[in-house]
Amino acid sequence: MRAGSIVLGVTNSSAGNSSRKPTNVPVKRLDLDLPLPATAHAGDAGIDLYARVDALLPARGGRVLVATGIAVAIPIGFFGQVVPRSGLALKHGISLVNTPGIIDSGYRGELQVIMINTDPVNDYQVKRGDRIAQLIIQEVVATTWQVVDELTAMIAVVALATRDVK
Repeated sequence: MRAGSIVLGVTNSSAGNSSRKPTNVPVKRLDLDLPLPATAHAGDAGIDLYARVDALLPARGGRVLVATGIAVAIPIGFFGQVVPRSGLALKHGISLVNTPGIIDSGYRGELQVIMINTDPVNDYQVKRGDRIAQLIIQEVVATTWQVVDELTAMIAVVALATRDVK
């Protein structure tokens, strides 16, 4: 493995995916003092992203764009999703504005996270080095459209079931 690369896709034989090869994602460190993104535990899907700067998120919907100190080259055929950390959401009301944030394979700029504070009273201070979000790398599914006059009963049932969920 080349220096500065992240290998994603932890092999977990108990999950039945021991034959899967890890996906190599080149990463450019824009801030050498921050740790490389990593999963907390073997087999985790989410890779922790760290704040490159301090930032104050005001209560009642305050938003801020927080740099992560890395740029990645996600391979063609894959994409990244930036998602909130559940602990920040539960304990402090912190989430991401556009969740999931999609990172296409052609993007090469610094990963940045648009954070929002939903707490009605308390401001939230992001500190440099805090874990602020998670990156999930997934395979792209190629899609083609098949125009039809009617949808089959199974598809219609699924659509009705999801429409009624509140």
